[in-house]
Amino acid sequence: MLKTRIIPCLQLINGSLVKTVKFDKYGYIGDYINTVRIFNELEVDELCFLDIRATKEKRRPNIEILHQIADECFMPLSYGGGIDNVETAKQILSIGFEKIVINTAAAKNPGLITKLSEHFGAQAVVASIDVKKNIWGTYQVYINDGTEKLNIDPVKWAAELEQLGAGEILLTSIDREGTWSGFDIELTKKIASVVGIPVIANGGAGSIEHIAEVIKKGNASAVALGSMLVYQKKGMGVLVNFPDKEKLNELIYR
Repeated sequence: MLKTRIIPCLQLINGSLVKTVKFDKYGYIGDYINTVRIFNELEVDELCFLDIRATKEKRRPNIEILHQIADECFMPLSYGGGIDNVETAKQILSIGFEKIVINTAAAKNPGLITKLSEHFGAQAVVASIDVKKNIWGTYQVYINDGTEKLNIDPVKWAAELEQLGAGEILLTSIDREGTWSGFDIELTKKIASVVGIPVIANGGAGSIEHIAEVIKKGNASAVALGSMLVYQKKGMGVLVNFPDKEKLNELIYR
């Protein structure tokens, strides 16, 4: 078992498992149930599913698909996409998911984070922050699958989300997502320095060295991985896999 959580973060669009690059173009990965079965065999500690276009396309969570995933999965599960009220969150948690991931709905209705935290406990509420640099190098928060900019600093937003009741932050660099170029260490460190809850770094992983770097230099509490776990290598075909756990622990804790 890994000392630091390394979480496969899998993207769904209309029931298909996909992988995007910088929140834009995407490739088809395969069947989500077969992928879950592989991660079961690899004994990963946690699994995250995000229906990345649900909110933008005004779709509700596909409960049938989530039922299938929860029935098949052996590890703790989190889900985000199209959740904008307590009842929807309750439905998802009741079928076997341990956590819900909230992004756009938190920006539109910050009080929702508080309501969810009061109903289900902070440990069940993951606040997702998507960040991109502008042409002047300033970090900006985006919602609606990276299509709508918020007039708020991501560091202030992270601190506010913690105060509202979030139990974790899923921090994604849009500029790095799907690029294999490494995490945004500066961004991760800034967010981790202002909150007392776990920060999950996401976007850019291409090697186990990148994972160790964002934990040791960026002070991330956990790491979410996408491309690294669904492709053989950058530019190559689909192959669901997981890094060697002993090598990862050695790099992180040596």
